[in-house]
Amino acid sequence: MRVMNEMRESGEMYLETILVLKGKKRTVRAIDVAEEMGLSRPSVSRGMAKLRENECITVEEDGNLVFTSKGERIAKKIYERHQILSGLFMCLGVSEQTAVDDACRIEHVISDETFAALKECFKKCRDEAGTAAEDLPGHP
Repeated sequence: MRVMNEMRESGEMYLETILVLKGKKRTVRAIDVAEEMGLSRPSVSRGMAKLRENECITVEEDGNLVFTSKGERIAKKIYERHQILSGLFMCLGVSEQTAVDDACRIEHVISDETFAALKECFKKCRDEAGTAAEDLPGHP
């Protein structure tokens, strides 16, 4: 089953991008999302409208994007998947760029069951490496 049946991949990508940007700066606006993703402002505006319709975000008067509890939950879930999958792939010897690119595609379609198994595999990989989690790629 998908992460959220009602959320398409593009919506998940927008939410993940907002989450990452919020980790870097206090206020995140649609223009920041457009710049980060390399998309046009009109495309992002349409995406933000759909996120509002799906009750994933609200927009404050100054344009600041704010997660609803639903939106934040989805964003964190997708971000965790991205971090774990890319880290696991790198532990397996995949180059960083390929690992990140593949994780970005897979994170949207992988089942909860399969992700949980891969997450456990990644933990074992880190444990066997004898490396602190913070020192390995993909650390959430």
